[in-house]
Amino acid sequence: MVCSSCASGKPDPNNSPSWRRALWIALAVNATMFVAEMAAGVAGGSKALQADALDFLGDAANYAISLGVAGMALAWRARAALLKGATLAALGIYVLCATLWAVWHGRMPEAEVMGVVGVAALVANAAVALMLYRFRTGDANMRSVWICSRNDAIGNVAVVLAAAGVFGTGTAWPDLIVAGIMAALGISGGVQIIRQARAELSGGRRANVLQSGAA
Repeated sequence: MVCSSCASGKPDPNNSPSWRRALWIALAVNATMFVAEMAAGVAGGSKALQADALDFLGDAANYAISLGVAGMALAWRARAALLKGATLAALGIYVLCATLWAVWHGRMPEAEVMGVVGVAALVANAAVALMLYRFRTGDANMRSVWICSRNDAIGNVAVVLAAAGVFGTGTAWPDLIVAGIMAALGISGGVQIIRQARAELSGGRRANVLQSGAA
């Protein structure tokens, strides 16, 4: 009689068709939005839009990595999560430095461009976040995907608010403040992912040591 409760008999959620399909959709959405938002950010002089576009690029790369390790052992998924966490934190640091530079050397952003593109990005990210919500409690690899989509949706709301602030105040400060907040979110999310991935790697090593000792 086959044991239906054994781990080997259970479907692997990290290699399920629904997980892979969600990743492919998220990858396509993020790659498309990166190109559109970066072009709009440069044309409109908005650091917040450029910061959000870099987030789209980082997420697209992260989804591609997740697809590559789907179905692999936990250790490999945790290593992939480490890479994604480091990438997210690095992008956050870059955005923070670019924002600080823009405080003295930036130009006045175009509020109309920020508003229109910010709303479009919010719709795209909200749809992706809702699609990935069911995977938020998985391992570090799955959780990293959820954190990325959550941060993007929050960032898009902030961009829209920044556009309203720029329009209302006639200054670039709302744009710069939101870019700084998004940078902090990226750094914080990257640290969360790295911590969970390291914990999973440590747990896997301890399990291997115990198994070796028992043998």
